[in-house]
Amino acid sequence: MVHVLSSRVLLRPSDPERSRAFYGEALGLAVYREFGTGVDRGTVYFLGGGFLEVSGRSAEPAGPAMRLWLQVADCRAAYDELRDRGVEVLRPPQREPWGLVEMWIADPDGVRIAVVEVPEDHPLRYRP
Repeated sequence: MVHVLSSRVLLRPSDPERSRAFYGEALGLAVYREFGTGVDRGTVYFLGGGFLEVSGRSAEPAGPAMRLWLQVADCRAAYDELRDRGVEVLRPPQREPWGLVEMWIADPDGVRIAVVEVPEDHPLRYRP
C-alpha cells in the first residue's frame, strides 16, 4: 500500500486570476502556500482536510465530471454569505433524500461545487 502523506486537487483554470479571485475572495478559502511569480504563479488553498491548488492554465475548462465537495457547519449561513459576495448559486440549500443538506455553486470555469452540511441526526455523525 502506498503511504499517502498529503493530497490535493489540481485545478488548471482557463483564467487563473479570475479563479484565484473566486476561490480566495468570493469563497474566502485560506491560502496554504503560493509559489512562482506573475500570471503563472500557483496558489494552494486549504480545503478542510485537503487542499486545492490553482495553478497553470488550460485552454479548456475542466470536464463536466469534475466536482468539488465542501463540507460546512451551516449550509444556510454559507448560502447567505456566498450570495452577499456575488457568488451565483445554482441551487439553494435543500435536504436531500440521503439526509445531507446540499447547495450547488460553480466556479468561473463551470466546475460544480457541492456545499454540504451534515445534520446532527445524520449517520455520518454516528459514533458507536
